[in-house]
Amino acid sequence: MKNNDEFLKQMENLKVPDINPSQHQDTVKMAIMNASRSAALGVWLIAVPCYFLLCVFMFYFFHARMGWFAAMFSLLSGLAKVPFIDFLGPIVLFVLPIVCIVINVLSILHVGVKNIDPDRRKVKEVSITIKVKFWNIVLILVSLAIVFVFISYVMTESISIKS
Repeated sequence: MKNNDEFLKQMENLKVPDINPSQHQDTVKMAIMNASRSAALGVWLIAVPCYFLLCVFMFYFFHARMGWFAAMFSLLSGLAKVPFIDFLGPIVLFVLPIVCIVINVLSILHVGVKNIDPDRRKVKEVSITIKVKFWNIVLILVSLAIVFVFISYVMTESISIKS
Protein backbone atom coordinates (compact mmCIF):
# COMPACT_ATOMS: atom_id res chain seq x y z
CA MET A 1 0.00 0.00 0.00
CA LYS A 2 2.88 2.35 0.81
CA ASN A 3 4.54 1.76 -2.57
CA ASN A 4 1.29 2.44 -4.34
CA ASP A 5 0.83 5.77 -2.49
CA GLU A 6 4.41 6.79 -3.24
CA PHE A 7 3.95 5.92 -6.88
CA LEU A 8 0.75 7.99 -7.13
CA LYS A 9 2.47 10.93 -5.43
CA GLN A 10 5.39 10.74 -7.86
CA MET A 11 3.00 10.64 -10.79
CA GLU A 12 1.18 13.72 -9.53
CA ASN A 13 4.45 15.63 -9.15
CA LEU A 14 5.73 14.83 -12.65
CA LYS A 15 6.27 17.82 -14.89
CA VAL A 16 4.14 17.67 -18.01
CA PRO A 17 5.82 18.97 -21.16
CA ASP A 18 4.40 22.18 -22.54
CA ILE A 19 3.12 21.61 -26.08
CA ASN A 20 2.36 24.54 -28.31
CA PRO A 21 -0.11 23.39 -31.01
CA SER A 22 0.49 26.47 -33.16
CA GLN A 23 4.13 25.43 -33.55
CA HIS A 24 3.12 22.35 -35.57
CA GLN A 25 1.62 24.56 -38.26
CA ASP A 26 5.03 26.16 -38.86
CA THR A 27 6.55 22.87 -39.97
CA VAL A 28 5.45 21.33 -43.24
CA LYS A 29 6.44 17.78 -43.89
CA MET A 30 6.03 16.65 -47.45
CA ALA A 31 5.81 12.89 -47.51
CA ILE A 32 3.45 11.62 -50.16
CA MET A 33 3.63 7.98 -49.16
CA ASN A 34 5.14 6.09 -46.31
CA ALA A 35 8.37 4.25 -47.00
CA SER A 36 7.06 0.68 -46.93
CA ARG A 37 4.15 1.40 -49.28
CA SER A 38 6.37 3.21 -51.77
CA ALA A 39 8.93 0.40 -51.66
CA ALA A 40 6.23 -2.15 -52.46
CA LEU A 41 4.93 -0.02 -55.32
CA GLY A 42 8.49 0.56 -56.53
CA VAL A 43 9.14 -3.16 -56.78
CA TRP A 44 6.16 -3.50 -59.11
CA LEU A 45 7.26 -0.50 -61.17
CA ILE A 46 10.72 -1.92 -61.85
CA ALA A 47 9.82 -5.62 -62.07
CA VAL A 48 8.88 -5.46 -65.76
CA PRO A 49 11.94 -3.43 -66.88
CA CYS A 50 14.25 -5.70 -64.85
CA TYR A 51 12.61 -8.78 -66.36
CA PHE A 52 12.98 -7.36 -69.87
CA LEU A 53 16.63 -6.44 -69.30
CA LEU A 54 17.31 -9.91 -67.88
CA CYS A 55 15.69 -11.50 -70.95
CA VAL A 56 17.73 -9.35 -73.34
CA PHE A 57 20.90 -10.09 -71.39
CA MET A 58 20.25 -13.84 -71.41
CA PHE A 59 19.24 -13.76 -75.08
CA TYR A 60 22.31 -11.90 -76.35
CA PHE A 61 25.13 -12.76 -73.95
CA PHE A 62 24.37 -16.36 -73.00
CA HIS A 63 22.50 -17.20 -76.22
CA ALA A 64 19.74 -18.72 -74.13
CA ARG A 65 17.00 -19.37 -76.63
CA MET A 66 14.62 -20.59 -73.94
CA GLY A 67 10.94 -20.01 -74.44
CA TRP A 68 10.32 -17.31 -71.86
CA PHE A 69 13.51 -15.30 -72.59
CA ALA A 70 12.82 -15.30 -76.32
CA ALA A 71 9.09 -14.70 -75.79
CA MET A 72 9.60 -11.48 -73.80
CA PHE A 73 12.26 -10.26 -76.18
CA SER A 74 10.14 -10.98 -79.27
CA LEU A 75 7.04 -9.48 -77.62
CA LEU A 76 8.61 -6.08 -77.03
CA SER A 77 10.45 -6.06 -80.35
CA GLY A 78 7.19 -7.00 -82.09
CA LEU A 79 5.29 -4.26 -80.27
CA ALA A 80 7.86 -1.71 -81.45
CA LYS A 81 6.85 -2.48 -85.05
CA VAL A 82 3.13 -1.85 -84.47
CA PRO A 83 2.44 1.82 -85.26
CA PHE A 84 0.08 2.63 -82.39
CA ILE A 85 1.85 0.65 -79.65
CA ASP A 86 5.46 1.56 -80.46
CA PHE A 87 5.59 3.86 -77.42
CA LEU A 88 5.17 0.93 -75.01
CA GLY A 89 8.89 0.02 -74.90
CA PRO A 90 10.08 3.49 -73.81
CA ILE A 91 7.28 3.68 -71.25
CA VAL A 92 8.28 0.34 -69.73
CA LEU A 93 12.01 1.04 -69.76
CA PHE A 94 12.06 4.77 -68.99
CA VAL A 95 8.82 6.12 -67.50
CA LEU A 96 8.15 3.34 -64.97
CA PRO A 97 11.65 3.59 -63.39
CA ILE A 98 11.37 7.41 -63.30
CA VAL A 99 8.01 7.10 -61.51
CA CYS A 100 9.65 4.63 -59.10
CA ILE A 101 12.46 7.12 -58.42
CA VAL A 102 10.01 9.98 -57.78
CA ILE A 103 7.78 7.97 -55.45
CA ASN A 104 10.68 6.60 -53.40
CA VAL A 105 12.45 9.96 -53.17
CA LEU A 106 9.24 11.60 -51.99
CA SER A 107 8.78 8.93 -49.33
CA ILE A 108 12.23 9.43 -47.76
CA LEU A 109 12.57 13.19 -48.27
CA HIS A 110 11.01 15.56 -45.73
CA VAL A 111 11.11 19.34 -46.03
CA GLY A 112 10.56 21.64 -43.06
CA VAL A 113 9.90 25.38 -43.41
CA LYS A 114 9.92 27.67 -40.41
CA ASN A 115 10.02 31.40 -39.72
CA ILE A 116 13.28 32.50 -38.10
CA ASP A 117 12.43 36.08 -37.23
CA PRO A 118 8.83 36.87 -36.21
CA ASP A 119 9.35 40.53 -37.19
CA ARG A 120 10.31 39.71 -40.78
CA ARG A 121 7.89 37.33 -42.47
CA LYS A 122 10.05 36.72 -45.52
CA VAL A 123 12.98 35.30 -43.56
CA LYS A 124 12.49 31.54 -43.39
CA GLU A 125 14.57 28.50 -42.69
CA VAL A 126 14.28 25.37 -44.83
CA SER A 127 15.50 22.08 -43.46
CA ILE A 128 15.68 19.03 -45.72
CA THR A 129 15.78 15.64 -44.04
CA ILE A 130 16.43 12.35 -45.77
CA LYS A 131 15.38 9.27 -43.84
CA VAL A 132 17.65 6.38 -44.66
CA LYS A 133 15.36 3.51 -45.61
CA PHE A 134 17.33 0.64 -47.13
CA TRP A 135 14.74 -0.71 -49.58
CA ASN A 136 13.78 2.73 -50.86
CA ILE A 137 17.40 3.58 -51.56
CA VAL A 138 17.98 0.21 -53.25
CA LEU A 139 14.95 0.77 -55.49
CA ILE A 140 16.16 4.28 -56.37
CA LEU A 141 19.58 2.91 -57.34
CA VAL A 142 18.12 0.05 -59.40
CA SER A 143 15.76 2.47 -61.16
CA LEU A 144 18.65 4.81 -61.90
CA ALA A 145 20.61 1.88 -63.34
CA ILE A 146 17.67 0.93 -65.60
CA VAL A 147 17.29 4.52 -66.81
CA PHE A 148 21.05 4.74 -67.40
CA VAL A 149 21.04 1.50 -69.42
CA PHE A 150 18.08 2.68 -71.50
CA ILE A 151 19.62 6.11 -72.17
CA SER A 152 22.99 4.60 -73.07
CA TYR A 153 21.24 2.16 -75.42
CA VAL A 154 19.35 4.98 -77.13
CA MET A 155 22.53 7.03 -77.46
CA THR A 156 24.53 4.15 -78.96
CA GLU A 157 21.69 3.29 -81.34
CA SER A 158 21.48 6.89 -82.50
CA ILE A 159 25.26 7.02 -83.01
CA SER A 160 25.31 3.70 -84.92
CA ILE A 161 22.42 4.80 -87.18
CA LYS A 162 24.29 8.00 -88.18
CA SER A 163 27.53 6.17 -88.96
